[in-house]
Amino acid sequence: MNASGAKSSTPPVVIDLIERCHTLGRDPKVTNYGGGNSSAKGKVVNPATGKEEEVMWVKGSGGDLGTLTVNGLAVLRTQAGHELVNVYQGVEREDEMFPLWDFCRFGPGGAAPSIDTAMHMFVNAQHVDHLHPDSIIAIATAKDGRELTKKIFGDELAWVDWRRPGFELGLDMAKIQKEHPKAIGCVLGGHGLTVWADTSKECQERSLAVIKKAEDYIAKHGKPDSLGVIRPTFKPLSEEVRHEKAALIAPAIRGVASTDARMVGHYTDSEVVLDFVAREKLLQLAELGTSCPDHFLRTKIRPLTLDLPSETSVEKLLESLRKEHETYRRRYAEYYQKYATPTSPPMRGSDPTVVLVPGIGMFTYGKDAFTARIAGEFYVNAINVMRGAEALSTYQPIPESEKFRVEYWDLEEAKLKRMPPPKPLAGRIAMVTGAGSGIGKAIALALAAQGSCVCVADRDLAAAEKVLQEIANEDNALAVYMDVTDEASIEAAFEAAMLKFSGIDILVNNAGISVAKSLLDTTNEDWDRQHDIMPRGSFLCSRAATRVMVEQGMGGDIIYIASKNAVVAGPDNVAYGSAKADQAHQVRILAAELGKYGIRVNGINPDGVVQGSGIFSSGWGAQRAALYGVAEDELGAFYAKRTVLGREVFPEDVASAAVALLGGSLAKTTGLLVPVDSGVPQGFLR
Repeated sequence: MNASGAKSSTPPVVIDLIERCHTLGRDPKVTNYGGGNSSAKGKVVNPATGKEEEVMWVKGSGGDLGTLTVNGLAVLRTQAGHELVNVYQGVEREDEMFPLWDFCRFGPGGAAPSIDTAMHMFVNAQHVDHLHPDSIIAIATAKDGRELTKKIFGDELAWVDWRRPGFELGLDMAKIQKEHPKAIGCVLGGHGLTVWADTSKECQERSLAVIKKAEDYIAKHGKPDSLGVIRPTFKPLSEEVRHEKAALIAPAIRGVASTDARMVGHYTDSEVVLDFVAREKLLQLAELGTSCPDHFLRTKIRPLTLDLPSETSVEKLLESLRKEHETYRRRYAEYYQKYATPTSPPMRGSDPTVVLVPGIGMFTYGKDAFTARIAGEFYVNAINVMRGAEALSTYQPIPESEKFRVEYWDLEEAKLKRMPPPKPLAGRIAMVTGAGSGIGKAIALALAAQGSCVCVADRDLAAAEKVLQEIANEDNALAVYMDVTDEASIEAAFEAAMLKFSGIDILVNNAGISVAKSLLDTTNEDWDRQHDIMPRGSFLCSRAATRVMVEQGMGGDIIYIASKNAVVAGPDNVAYGSAKADQAHQVRILAAELGKYGIRVNGINPDGVVQGSGIFSSGWGAQRAALYGVAEDELGAFYAKRTVLGREVFPEDVASAAVALLGGSLAKTTGLLVPVDSGVPQGFLR
């Protein structure tokens, strides 16, 4: 058998395990993304010996139950796993055991074992689920959690005092199981739930049943308003007002959250969040922080809270933000210094990853859009936990010292170091105008491929949404309607970007049209339309982007897609050529003006980009082909023949130039216009 579980030889027990994982993992109230793990044990024939032996399949390190595949399972020989007990030298050296799981692997392939492997190996059952349900963690973090567990579940679930996940916890679980023969699982203090059974179906049913039992008990016996009463002046603003206000403060919040490392943001204004930030106990509970290790590894030990009434002005909110950020950084540094040992990993950064704002909602941050969103989901889990714990008792998460032991664990540090290096534009957020087709589409796809979050803006929203489908990453991309001649439309598109990502780092002014006419045939309308879309539209978008970039305080990039026609005098082209010349000069002017903010402004002068071009397909191609006396489908080849290199220019060539300007190699270049035209001598810049 292929140990990694190739589909052609996947045992039925593994198929059942994967189905169970998907069922349990798709509900965030059962377990958070990437959290928890399930396992199954079964017998297979070892091809090396021809003999049958027992192996264990368990979700590997970094996997997610809800989306798990067979290749995401670690596959281990159970006999070898149990024999590790013979070389174990005690809790002080338990971290030395983790690498030994690699010596227990069964065959090639499979995922790396996770830190929870011991729990699954040593519990004497064929099937084990370890989950992080909100209702169970509420009991696990209650001051009298042990008593509540006994009261709610009797002999059905045992209690295990908090212990950092690892080898010793696995041994604790095995001991608890022996001491409580009637138990089907246990509540892990400050952490979560583990359940076991002889069949996959029974294990799943038991897990869901005890979670439901906890939910029902909290609903029936928990006191109302467990988070305190709603403060009248902290109630949610109307959706329109809070979104407008969120968009205004998002860049500044992202800026402070990115002091140590560039972050992407995510905004949440769900009912759970808005209710929590309006409650009397907001500061008290937020200060205590989260408890489950999976939570605080994403959310840090506590959020930054702007405990101000909903109607507080943007100016006062931002003033408070900066003061609270200074306090947060100082306190985080003190937390690190208090618990760090000479062998602790260096402090990873002292900025918040969760910011709570009454009346408006929650902003969460991560190295990419996915991580930022997941941090928000985890804090919603934490809110539900606090509510449940306070409903039954008093919320009492694990001590800060234990949080530090997990956050700055050598094994956690090693896990971070194993992660692949980020892509060149990871953490950057781009707005590309006219991105529904042609050059704009190619640039949007190229930036996304390089790791950037991308706002695909176009007057044709359906076309923008098709580009979104090609990017195929809902976290990292957003399709927005934008008419660059309409200030309100631009403002709405940027507001959508703020609510999605919390900021903008890159603007690509690509939207454009062209009408090829002689001077005498060019109407006022022809002139005004082209100048409204290109120089005026670029000006409006650049101004909107600059406002965001300045507020963020992180620099930025603006790229103008101008044209060879900005410098070459061609026939029947007065409106388009002068509009492009205007754009080209905006590059120079803005580069000189915005450098003090760390904003670079560069341009690209393409020529003859026929394939996929919205401009050429809308009549410009036919007009230029008629002017030059060639068939329209031969226009690209015609343009190529008049160049130095003799090669046709494609949208992807322009996109490559944009990536080159943004990727870091030209970090000290601004005010540059890059020709992408295969070499048109008349267009050489001098």
